[in-house]
Amino acid sequence: MSSQVLDAKVWPNGPELQVKATPEGVAQLAAWCLGHEVELAVMEATGGYERLAFRLLWAHGVPAAVVNPRQVRRFAEAMGVLEKTDRIDAGVIAWYAQAKGVEPETPPPAEQARLAALVTRLGQLTALKVSQENQRRLVEDEVVLACFAEVLGVVTGQIRRFETEIADLLQTDPLWRELDRTFRQTKGVADRTVARLMADMPEIGTLTGKEVAKLAGLAPLASDSGKHRGRRRIRGGRTAIRGLLYVVAGLVARHEPDYIAFRQKLLDAGKPRKVVRIALARKLLVRLNAQARDARAALNTPLPA
Repeated sequence: MSSQVLDAKVWPNGPELQVKATPEGVAQLAAWCLGHEVELAVMEATGGYERLAFRLLWAHGVPAAVVNPRQVRRFAEAMGVLEKTDRIDAGVIAWYAQAKGVEPETPPPAEQARLAALVTRLGQLTALKVSQENQRRLVEDEVVLACFAEVLGVVTGQIRRFETEIADLLQTDPLWRELDRTFRQTKGVADRTVARLMADMPEIGTLTGKEVAKLAGLAPLASDSGKHRGRRRIRGGRTAIRGLLYVVAGLVARHEPDYIAFRQKLLDAGKPRKVVRIALARKLLVRLNAQARDARAALNTPLPA
């Protein structure tokens, strides 16, 4: 899959197809899948290029799923497939999906997708504002300063607009509204934190504490072999959520007594600051997950379809 074309293959020895990465091309792909009785169309996450195909395949009645490209590549290497082209990848992805037993993933509801888009754009605008402010610090020329002022004025206005849009959207859903109220009772958890969690981790409240920590990449993973006991490290997971939790947990640990005590206990035990940082983020996520579970139970709200 690329920005221009989509390569497909029916596993294991079925026909192959290449179509343009356009709505018309995806419609052709869907008809081809239905004609060959394809039960599941699987594609790699490719930085966003997969979204059109994923959404439209479902719209045309073809169940679809998105898989991690790193895992597919490692699977290919483990099976001795060292070559890599889009055509070869199409077969490898199908092979991987069959071996792993990949299940269909339904597209997010329209409001969930809209929230994710708004939150993503707000983050981009915020990063742009910070970069412009940093660049402006050493500028003395009046013309250039005026340019910075104009750009920053536009960006600031758009940030306020998106913040309002997100706040309004959170109030339209009973679960989001309740989580917004509940999460923000913890000092240091702001509206942006709630929005990012709702956008990037809609499963929150439906998983155990261990499961949600692993989903965010905050669960130490075993690395043992025989008598050897390797050092537990975190890896994988949803990096955007993990980065957010690092920052927010640091703020919470300045205000909430139990987090302050927990942080000090770890430091007194000689734990490295990086380990303390991870532990605080995991503790915060597990608490938020428990709060979300209670909110779902009270509202009788399952995992979003």
